[in-house]
Amino acid sequence: MIRLYIIGICILIIAIVANGIVLKLGLKTWYDFIGLLNDFGLSAFSKIGIFDYLWLFILYPFVLALGYVIGNKLYSFWS
Repeated sequence: MIRLYIIGICILIIAIVANGIVLKLGLKTWYDFIGLLNDFGLSAFSKIGIFDYLWLFILYPFVLALGYVIGNKLYSFWS
């Protein structure tokens, strides 16, 4: 149970940092994208750029996976 908690905290921290960075870079976050979906429905997919697609569907999952790897390594280090 502690292992899952440590991994979850690491993923959360990585997600917060990543969202802050992409906001500074001008890319869409999932919060922005969901807002577009609420406002425009499926046409929201035409309102975001290629870099937003790359970030949201390819890079962001890898960044979150990095949070998992870091959390797992931290747990292994302490146990």
